[in-house]
Amino acid sequence: MVEQETIDVSSADELITDEELESKSKGQLIKKAGQFRDRRNELNQLASSRASKRDELNAKTREKVDAAQEHREDRDELNERVQEHKEIRNELNAEANELFEEVEDRKSDLELDEGKDLEELKEEIEQLEFKQQTEVLSTEDERELIEKIEQKREEYQTRKEKLDQTEGLDELVEEAEEVRAEASKHHEKVTELADRAQKHHNEMIEAYREADDIRDEADEKHEAFVEAQEAADAHHEAFVRVQKRLRELDKEEEEEKQSQREAKRQEAKEEAEDIYERFQEGETLDTEDLRKLQKSGLL
Repeated sequence: MVEQETIDVSSADELITDEELESKSKGQLIKKAGQFRDRRNELNQLASSRASKRDELNAKTREKVDAAQEHREDRDELNERVQEHKEIRNELNAEANELFEEVEDRKSDLELDEGKDLEELKEEIEQLEFKQQTEVLSTEDERELIEKIEQKREEYQTRKEKLDQTEGLDELVEEAEEVRAEASKHHEKVTELADRAQKHHNEMIEAYREADDIRDEADEKHEAFVEAQEAADAHHEAFVRVQKRLRELDKEEEEEKQSQREAKRQEAKEEAEDIYERFQEGETLDTEDLRKLQKSGLL
């Protein structure tokens, strides 16, 4: 930043005192008036320059504030959309939770989460049957093995019957997963819009910060403008004071000259009257005396 010119703001009375107005000669006062006029013009030009810079900075401040306001509006609009998608997401998640709970309830009713699955049971049965066919067992061991195979077969059949009763459960799970997937899409939208809203918020804050900085600079320029303008006004007032004193001096000079002219006329009149009196007494007048009489109108 260019350093501001420091201006000494003095009042007109300080620039030229009453004592100086009375004591200075006409020539000195004319010189002073010229100095005050020139300095006033210089200060007015400086004040105008500072006012222009101030106005330019104020315009930039308004631009930054307008930009910040636009970011605020964009942010608020995005936040509204965030809220809308949040509500939809929450509704869908609640719906998905209900569906998954229904799935779990139906599984619980069928006790599907207890015991082994069909493939595992089938493999165990095959292993037991292979053992029966390939190993030499005592009568007691074989009887126990056969009973165990029958138990596994009954368990397999019971499990299979329960699974057959789950018709529509897979569709319910698929529906729940689809609802959950749709909720995830809205969550992704929430994240995207929230990020964009945050970006506009950050840009709004930055624009307001820049506006504050520029406004501070504009305020400095305004103070500098006021300083220059007040100094210009003081010099103008001082110029006017000197001009007024010069007019007074001109008037005094004119009055003095008029007084001198009156004194000369009176002196000439008295001299003419004296010459006329001598003429009436029969004194011979010379050419100069006659000219004075003629000029006075007495002859």
